Order: sequence, then C-alpha cells, then structure tokens
Amino acid sequence: MQIGKNAAVAIEYTLTIDGGFVVDASEKGHPLWYLHGGSNIIPGLEKALTGLKVGDKKDVVVIPEEGYGPYLDDRVHQVPKNRFPTGTYNLGDHVTATSPDGTEMDAKITAMDGKNYTLDFNHELAGKTLNFAIVVAEVRTATKDELQHGHVHGPGGHQH
Repeated sequence: MQIGKNAAVAIEYTLTIDGGFVVDASEKGHPLWYLHGGSNIIPGLEKALTGLKVGDKKDVVVIPEEGYGPYLDDRVHQVPKNRFPTGTYNLGDHVTATSPDGTEMDAKITAMDGKNYTLDFNHELAGKTLNFAIVVAEVRTATKDELQHGHVHGPGGHQH
C-alpha cells in the first residue's frame, strides 16, 4: 500500500539541521505514527512522503516555510520580571506565557537583566532547513475512529 490520504503511517527518522547536527530521531523499534492528510506532521514532510510504501527510504529537505515557519523578530518580547510568578528563572528556561486574551503560548528565556526577561515565542526550529532521513516502517488504512479523531491510535485502541 502506498502512502496517501487517510493512511496510518509509521516512519523511522533522523532529523538534522545545520551541517548534520541531530535534533531528533525515532527510537529503534518505535517509529513515529501519524495520519497522512491529518496535519499531524509538518506540511513539507507530509508532501514528500506521499506515494512511498513500506521499506522505502528517502532523504527529505524541508524549507522553513514548509516546516516551522520563518524566524520572526516580532515574536521576541521583553517582559517585566514582576509579571512572572515568584520563582527562579534561568537563561534558556522554557515558560508558558498567557496573553491578555487568555491564550497560552510557549516561550524560551533568551536574555535577562535586572528588570526584564526576553522571551522568544518562535518555535525552536523556526527559520531552520530540516533534513530528514526517513524509512517507511508501516502503512495501513486508518480506522474509522482514527479518521474521526484526526490521529492514529495505539495498539488496542484509543490512547492520548
């Protein structure tokens, strides 16, 4: 069976950036499952996998616009320290910030001074070209429940 819309797909992968630096990889024997056409993975990778079948290997290059988007300077903000909950924060910490409308957003502390933390709300891989080494481990027709829920379920049924 080829990978196409509404297929449940398992891939083994290694993701590298900037000259081969490994940023993520599936564990041996534990592939990543996703629902093809369900927006479960980044668009550029999903497009490149269409039509492949079990055992196929492919190197995929995903540009930022088809991955995690470009790096946007306007997603970096200084926030006064007194707006943070009491605690100790360090450079590089990941925090969840709440916007005035109540939306929660993840950010990374990229700088700090006596009064402010600089928070970067860009995804860690924004602006990066992503290089995937892929092996297709399994392809099957998604179940009715998987299609309704928009994602692949684990062995024995529905797990979140």
